[in-house]
Amino acid sequence: MDITDFTAELLALGEPTHFEPAFARIRNELFAQLTAHGFRSIALETDRVAALDGGFSHGFGEVDANRQLLAWLHEYNETADEPLTFHGFDAPTEMFSAPSPRAYLEHARDYLGLDIDIAALAGDDERWSRSEAILDPAVSPGASPEARELRVIADDLLMALDARIETAEGNRARIHANAGLDLLRYHAASALPGDRDTRIARLASARAVIMARNLLDIHGSTPGRTLVFAHNAHLGSGAGAIVASRLRDRYAFIAGSLGHSEALGLGEPAADTYEGRLQRETKTWQLTSEIPAGRTREDVDYRYAPLTRELLENADAVLHIA
Repeated sequence: MDITDFTAELLALGEPTHFEPAFARIRNELFAQLTAHGFRSIALETDRVAALDGGFSHGFGEVDANRQLLAWLHEYNETADEPLTFHGFDAPTEMFSAPSPRAYLEHARDYLGLDIDIAALAGDDERWSRSEAILDPAVSPGASPEARELRVIADDLLMALDARIETAEGNRARIHANAGLDLLRYHAASALPGDRDTRIARLASARAVIMARNLLDIHGSTPGRTLVFAHNAHLGSGAGAIVASRLRDRYAFIAGSLGHSEALGLGEPAADTYEGRLQRETKTWQLTSEIPAGRTREDVDYRYAPLTRELLENADAVLHIA
């Protein structure tokens, strides 16, 4: 099948690993094709605020294909009647840390011209960003009286922004304010007690909600159709499941699959695995709507998430790279 066969308004292209560069290179090729079929934006698994200025989080700025994508977008837009836009849809969090909401809320406050001492309530940024604030509920500032007051302020800032006629700068301020509020919610979740597995699941759920809300906002506020690119885990479940429940057939998910990879030290898949069956039919890469039978491969480490029956049941197609 061809990528242009899809009619979804949000077309989600997954990757099973962040460590195989072929996925981002092929993503760039496919997006270039899709621009002739009503796609006017691309959204990546990176911090939404950082992406406003063409930046990346999670170290994704070091990926060659990401830098090439931005260069291509800039060149395209120099002569385009309808410019393309670049978005991030993730929260500004890392695996075991999340920043202070201060800078995000101050951006919105300054845009509105208000006199609110956010820094006095937030305190030292390091008390929010250190890993202990996420890993240890007793150390987290997320349930403090100051955090609760900051959440009220963030809500008031958003109310004031929504009352204004929308402009580009006003929209930037709204994205900053939402990021600040989402960080306060994330830190509040990290302050709740529970064993390690419960806490990790809780924070993963909070991140999924943030990502889904950002995707729905991008969908509702951006002209044309959008290609979304992120890990399979976000697009085939988590945030993707939330978005799919809202948009129905206006959302489609393509699961990323990998045969072997020198970058990962990943050898050929066993013939009876999902990837093995796809591998037999693929020379370089292929996009197929035929969901393979098989089993989950076991010759992987934490860097690669293999295809599973649950993931494939949520997929509309599979992109397999040999």
